[in-house]
Amino acid sequence: MTLFEAVTLSLRRLHYSPRTEEAYLRWIREFVRFHNRRHPREMGAPEITAFLNHLAVNRHTSASTQNQALCALVFLYRKVLELEMPALDGLERARRPEHLPNVLSPEAVRALLEALHPPYRLLGELLYGSGLRLQEVLSLRIKDIDLQRSQITVRRGKGAHDRPALLPASVRASLAMQIESVRRLHGAERDAGRGEVSLPEALRTKMPAAATSFAWQFLFPASRLCADPVTGRSVRYHLHESALQKAIREAATAANLDQRVTCHTLRHSFATHLLEGGTDIRTIQTLLGHKDVRTTMVYTHIVHRGPLGVVSPLDR
Repeated sequence: MTLFEAVTLSLRRLHYSPRTEEAYLRWIREFVRFHNRRHPREMGAPEITAFLNHLAVNRHTSASTQNQALCALVFLYRKVLELEMPALDGLERARRPEHLPNVLSPEAVRALLEALHPPYRLLGELLYGSGLRLQEVLSLRIKDIDLQRSQITVRRGKGAHDRPALLPASVRASLAMQIESVRRLHGAERDAGRGEVSLPEALRTKMPAAATSFAWQFLFPASRLCADPVTGRSVRYHLHESALQKAIREAATAANLDQRVTCHTLRHSFATHLLEGGTDIRTIQTLLGHKDVRTTMVYTHIVHRGPLGVVSPLDR
């Protein structure tokens, strides 16, 4: 078994997400190439430090990028090679700049949503109305929508935690129509002898029948089938994130918004508008799925009353 086959096997055995698997494999490949394809067993702290310093000093990567590369190497040494990760005394850490999130006004959000076309209009409404992350909204399955209780369940969000999210009353009818659309698509697929959906690896083994059940279908399915990377079978995945990102950019242009608008801008706007409406910071923390309330506190700096909610003496 090659090194990269062992890394892939370990990642899947420990149920890491496909995105994490892709990122870790990329960084481990770059680490090996940086040191002229030497095996990691032959390298230690000096080589790891040299690679990470190269990312920060020569390639000017962000702090989060350098940290992701470090996590990949920690996984490699501890979980795959079963070696102790050496101390990295000479490591140059990339600086983590503190940015205030970009937030739209309620009027700008309304204009943006009105410029979106189905199914992206509903996706945008969930990004803003429920405060979901890009991957969270795309990964929603039929079973995660509870119209009776007006609740969305986010499965394996950031940090692999489940959490409840708001289901806006204004999108109930649109959600019901989207669910019915998926039901018709799935029925046609089953009649054609297909109808499988991509599943987490552990669930595929434990509940193989779930792959063809309606409850496990993605709420926003892709238009075409693809090959499952593990089984090789034809399955239906969710819409690609780049499609939603492109739709948001084009809608911002159509709405004549002069700010940089991304999918995450709608999540930031959700939190800020809740805070401005009087929702307490702990509730917003829970809805956003933040582990630490200090992460949520950043929104107190950008409410419409000015930084920290202070009114300028000029306005008095």
